[in-house]
Amino acid sequence: MRALQARSTVLTSLFVLGALPVGVLGVDILKTNGFSTCLDNATISVERMNVEYNKDTKQVTFDVAGSSSEIQNVTASMKVLAYGKQVYQKDFNPCDKDTFVAQLCPVPAGHFAAAGSQDIPSSYASMIPSIAFSVPDLDGEAKLELKSLDSGQDLACIQSTVNNGKTMEVPAVSYVAVGIAGAALALSALSALGAGAHAGSASPSPSFSEVVGWFQGLAMNGMLSVPYPSVYRSFTKNFAFSGGLVSWGSMQTTIDSFRQHTGGNLTNDSYKYLRNATLVYSNGANSSVAKRGFEDLILLARDITTNVNGTSSTIGASDSSGSGTSATDNKVMHYVHGVQSYVEELSIPQANTFMTVLLVFAVVIAAITVGILLFKVILETCALFASFPKRLTSFRKQYWWLLAKTITNLILLLYGVWTLYCVYQFTNGDSWAAKVLAAVTFALFTATLAAFTFKIWQLAHRSKRTDGDASILFEDKETWRKYSLFYDVYKKSYWWAFVPAIVYMFAKGCVIAGGNGHGLVQTAGQLIIESLMLILLLWWRPYTRKSGNWVNSVIQVVRVLSVVCILLFVEELGVSQSTKTITGVVLVVMQSVLTGVLAILIAVNAIVTCVRENPHRKQRKEAEKLNRDLDTLTPLDARNSLLMGASSFPTEYKSPHTLASPIPLSSIVKTGYQPVRSHSPAARPFYTREESQDHLISSAASIGGWTDRSHSPPRDRQPRLPDVGFGRAL
Repeated sequence: MRALQARSTVLTSLFVLGALPVGVLGVDILKTNGFSTCLDNATISVERMNVEYNKDTKQVTFDVAGSSSEIQNVTASMKVLAYGKQVYQKDFNPCDKDTFVAQLCPVPAGHFAAAGSQDIPSSYASMIPSIAFSVPDLDGEAKLELKSLDSGQDLACIQSTVNNGKTMEVPAVSYVAVGIAGAALALSALSALGAGAHAGSASPSPSFSEVVGWFQGLAMNGMLSVPYPSVYRSFTKNFAFSGGLVSWGSMQTTIDSFRQHTGGNLTNDSYKYLRNATLVYSNGANSSVAKRGFEDLILLARDITTNVNGTSSTIGASDSSGSGTSATDNKVMHYVHGVQSYVEELSIPQANTFMTVLLVFAVVIAAITVGILLFKVILETCALFASFPKRLTSFRKQYWWLLAKTITNLILLLYGVWTLYCVYQFTNGDSWAAKVLAAVTFALFTATLAAFTFKIWQLAHRSKRTDGDASILFEDKETWRKYSLFYDVYKKSYWWAFVPAIVYMFAKGCVIAGGNGHGLVQTAGQLIIESLMLILLLWWRPYTRKSGNWVNSVIQVVRVLSVVCILLFVEELGVSQSTKTITGVVLVVMQSVLTGVLAILIAVNAIVTCVRENPHRKQRKEAEKLNRDLDTLTPLDARNSLLMGASSFPTEYKSPHTLASPIPLSSIVKTGYQPVRSHSPAARPFYTREESQDHLISSAASIGGWTDRSHSPPRDRQPRLPDVGFGRAL
């Protein structure tokens, strides 16, 4: 009984205030999450350590195994840390009467193991605070050190994190985030339909691309090589879907097979290997440990089973006789950091990262293609039995362009994370075929964006030469339909603002992937990039809508503050663990609040879009009415005068060449006849660029009775006003 009480003391000390959360198991438990060694060249090695405490039953279930190079008398030291601060410490001799542990007195030569369960006295159980069983993802660590009784030399050191089964990595959070992104997509589509494909119409903010970009930023914040607090590490994994990281066992097995046939090494980098591994987050001198969520929890038998060099014995709760075997699983310690730690927590081997995203991208493209073609087939089938809907005539003729535009939009949306995955594949991948695919797709994506950028610049440059500005990009319906996805949210004078946005995404991906393993470099680079983008947004305010400027500025401010907080996690700065944990909680709250605000804004925009009259349609109707009025004017109508200024036209429909003020009659008489400068059709929003104005000149009234149009009229001819039939010429 004395031995059992001593063993209870040792095991209880492993958990006192040291277990602070991760996973959701529905009962009040504390358990270790794997272990790692904290001593090089140890003469005693630990191969397995699984310990669990149940608050309801007040029992500890344990399974420990290891080996020693020789028989040794040792002393043990147990330390428990919470938030980086030591909250419990106990030194004991396993051979002392009060702290006797048979398996450690002395430590045998060769292999040894012990497994079983013990009742914990209430005096020890009461030392564990209730908060340890409820607060998710709080940092706790237990460390056991063995030293030689004779020389004091360090013989072994093991450490393990402990948790209560609760975590911020909750599937419901991912589902809500997907729902927010889907609502943003639906709102963008509703706004586009409401605008009636009107050239120059801007979608409300936050748009689908802004929401997905925000989620991608959250995911990328969790990929840096810094020692994150557990609460923030778990939180960022909820947004992995936005970057195409979707875990699917069958797909990972297929990718492993592909890599194996193209030069890949699956020994320590495969889906099968990860299923039997415990992730150890390595960050310089410190390490933290986390076990995968999909691992099965193995509960051991109540009786204690020991095994020394293959000889087994069972020690019951009241006797020490019997025999048995140890039935436990062996988990390898797998050290990870940076991008690798992020993706492998999702059960995606780091060498499979790019291929996973590529396959997800291909699946999305295939789904979009099938959806558009299926809709086309349904419409054509309906057209055989009824009239074709007039509003869908454009889709019927140009569905292929809609497909191309959708793919281009997806490329623009994923360009930042795609850059990250490609660069990471180049530097960490092992399959030559995967590297070739990364190079080809990255080149295609970049070339596609570059081609559209050049074409848009070419159109804008041509419009500036003829009309004085880049209005063709916004006022010509055909140009708007083809290229507006790049600049539809920007002002006319800032149509080029999408170029810095693309450069911003490219730079972020390169810094995170290229600086993998160097947390300070990654964080400093991110801070510079985010700060520059914030300065540009505040200086330019390039968005058409005020809401767009406000929303994107606030998002960028939070991004800068997030990187500043992550800078505190960098190991080189030496910030305490408690400060890091508080900072992690602040980050979670700040980013969650902004996500909630975006969701509310989407809902408000949806309501406004449904109940408010569309301004673009209203303006178009007013302009069409004005055109009809002008077409029905008579010579006696007061509006049909050369003296009427351009101020009578709506401001938004003025051409750059519209007269800004009335023309005095005296100036006409003094200067003589001046040929009328024709307007550019592209500058007039309600005419197509193919419309000709030749008929306006050919049907015009003769000037001064001159009817021969083969050559210009005499230079000395003076203009005169028309004879309106009052019997005298003016």
